[in-house]
Amino acid sequence: MVNQFQDEKSQPIYSVIDKGRVMKMPFDGLTLLDYAINAALVISNVALKKQDKAGIFSFSKKVENRVVAERRTSQMNLILEALYNVNTDYYESDFGRLYADVKRNITQRSLVLLYTNFETLDGLHRQLPYLKGIAKSHLLVVIFFKNTELDSIIDEKAETVQQAYDKVIAEKFAFEKRLIVNELKKYGIYSILTTPENLTIDTINKYLEIKARGLL
Repeated sequence: MVNQFQDEKSQPIYSVIDKGRVMKMPFDGLTLLDYAINAALVISNVALKKQDKAGIFSFSKKVENRVVAERRTSQMNLILEALYNVNTDYYESDFGRLYADVKRNITQRSLVLLYTNFETLDGLHRQLPYLKGIAKSHLLVVIFFKNTELDSIIDEKAETVQQAYDKVIAEKFAFEKRLIVNELKKYGIYSILTTPENLTIDTINKYLEIKARGLL
């Protein structure tokens, strides 16, 4: 009876990793994809410890490395093995295929932590219909990255015309990232805009906040 009650309370938490071209960007010797894989591993462990069901999959041209969200004792081993086997040619990611797969295969309302990257509002708008589709049935959190190199340009004092020009361009791109957060919010889609080194802790905090507020 207790186990049945726990299973009913357990909520599916999916880490969905975009392994397309946008995740190739390097940071401190690792790619954004590497950081996403590490964060997915940690958040899966945290979710299981919180009595939730953890699952993962990756996508680019197609959906792969799937582990269905469960709470069984072997779950972390299955997730670890799947994440270890993530490899990619960094194709353009097919968000239409992602949406169709989620619609077909994730029938219970779930927390979907989507690790991806958007640089521009136009880039987001191309995928927005699919993100909105996922968010209709699930609690979707779009996780994407600040460009820390741009931040360092913005923080530096411009001493030449070229530096001033670079600074203006950097500020425009940084502002665009904030516009993406606002655009997602408009459609009830949660987001995390973070740096690669803060990815794991920011994702854990968002998960704990969602749990505490009973949003799922």
